[in-house]
Amino acid sequence: KPVSAMLDIRMLFSALVDADFIETEAHFHSTGQEKGHRAPGPVLEPARALEVVLAYIALKAARSRASDTVNKVRADLLNACLAAGERPPGQFTLTAPTGSGKTLAMLAFALTHAAVHHLRRVVVVIPYLNIIDQTVREYRSALAGHFGPGYVREHHSLAGTRGQDDAEGTGQDRQRELSEDWDAPIVVTTSVQMLESLFSNRPSACRKLHRLGQSVILFDEVQTLPTDLVIPTLAALSRLTERYGASAVFATATQPAFSHLDEHVRRWCSSGWQPAEVVPAELNLFARVRRTMVEWPEQGSRLPWDDLADRLADDACKQALCVVNLKRHAVCLFAKVRDRLGGDADLFHLSTNMCPAHRRAVLAEIRTRLENREPCRLISTQCVEAGVDVDFPVAFRAWGPLDSIAQVAGRCNRNGQHAIGRLHVFIPDEEAYPEGAYRQAAAVARLIAASRTLDVDNPELYAEYYRQLYAIARPEDRNATLLDAIARRDFVQVAEHYRLIPDSSINVLVPYKQDIYDELAGAVRREGISRKWTRSARPHAIGVYRGNRQGPVWDWLEPVRCDRDREVDDWYIYLCPKHYDGKTGLSPPESMHCLIG
Repeated sequence: KPVSAMLDIRMLFSALVDADFIETEAHFHSTGQEKGHRAPGPVLEPARALEVVLAYIALKAARSRASDTVNKVRADLLNACLAAGERPPGQFTLTAPTGSGKTLAMLAFALTHAAVHHLRRVVVVIPYLNIIDQTVREYRSALAGHFGPGYVREHHSLAGTRGQDDAEGTGQDRQRELSEDWDAPIVVTTSVQMLESLFSNRPSACRKLHRLGQSVILFDEVQTLPTDLVIPTLAALSRLTERYGASAVFATATQPAFSHLDEHVRRWCSSGWQPAEVVPAELNLFARVRRTMVEWPEQGSRLPWDDLADRLADDACKQALCVVNLKRHAVCLFAKVRDRLGGDADLFHLSTNMCPAHRRAVLAEIRTRLENREPCRLISTQCVEAGVDVDFPVAFRAWGPLDSIAQVAGRCNRNGQHAIGRLHVFIPDEEAYPEGAYRQAAAVARLIAASRTLDVDNPELYAEYYRQLYAIARPEDRNATLLDAIARRDFVQVAEHYRLIPDSSINVLVPYKQDIYDELAGAVRREGISRKWTRSARPHAIGVYRGNRQGPVWDWLEPVRCDRDREVDDWYIYLCPKHYDGKTGLSPPESMHCLIG
């Protein structure tokens, strides 16, 4: 069938082009008659690695400040993962509450599974770079001391930009070589890198695909998979598990009802999508770990921004999180709360108006303040939701998709240190949502709320929610251009139309740190763009919609050049430092609609 047939060809293509890359590289590294072949990456050694991880988990549990209830739930999840790791390779779901230790438990599953079934590597697929940051930090803390830092490899746009020591001590080229073809025991990558490679036609993207054979592939926060790509994605992963001895694990607290789409998936591959759940229902993890009471809005009620700002500025909310749907809402609310507090020393903001380096620094300060029980109020867009490890006693969430509301509940009383956390869901005066699937999901959540009592700790709620969402969104009929290209086995068109992030944005270097900005802007003006420069610039860049070239944001953009005569079309330098706010990021005059949400 079409997706299976195309993946089989890509796997052959992968083995061929990777061999070609390696032989070419060896030729240029040759000395005399001796070809300079690279040494292979380290091997997994899953049984030994599992021992190390279990010892690390035991040490963390002994030092944990979480409640006894939360620690017991984490231990039960770990034991369920260890037991499930002995099952035959195939398709799995791992459904567990936020804060229950999924990051390390699913690694324990993967290592057990690899030890029992002689699998070669673990690939961890994560939707957002900020989650990758904390996942890699956790895995390296557990394993690097025993296996060296090269045992866990990152492959994404910010890899190698944070000043880590080179894993092999042989320079960035060696690190890049082993990352680009995933020749490593544990690879941590983005959903974009993993999934777009499965549908690519380019040698550089496809060359690592053959490494997925006999691997355990862990997908974290899988509810973020775009609806219009669900069917072909499940078909490709199904083929990997059926034909190439891989296992795929979908981990999240809000598990999408993908098995409901099995019949549609079988149109594109033979084996369909019918995963087995790792966590036994009788463990009842969600009910046992209730840490948050959700206050739902009364029908027809609205909460003005001024009233919300009053509540957030009150002494009862000295540590509070508030998540809204749009960036202009976040900036507006931040300004109102700042006015009431008389300053912003204890007030923070997170959105993709801020470059990755800025967001990382803010999250580090927030975690320190929460740990030290210092005042800390955070106004954020959805970028704080999935997988970000913060723990507030009080949270507010503008009405939105049900899984998004549940994710904010997971950032509230996460470690069970308070008798009960409180999440206040509200409908703002100006009820507005990002266009497309997000708006549709928020509407489905309203339909379900009108027919039943909502309980964010009930997994059955999400099964119903996603079934209704799929009935309305009809993922089997979405993205007809892509599905038609797959049916015709048109590799070029498939690669063009399978996009997790539409190719409608540009990268803009922003003046978050003036000295770094000056250095990077000066270097690219003198020497032109290069791989090294791009890697250094990414943590200090944001994405901006291409939009209307006559829009006001374009007045402040200087194009980056390849050389003296040629400009690139996806990198720019922002020219006005005063437009970058140290709290809220880039705010060009009259240009909020141009920025990525």
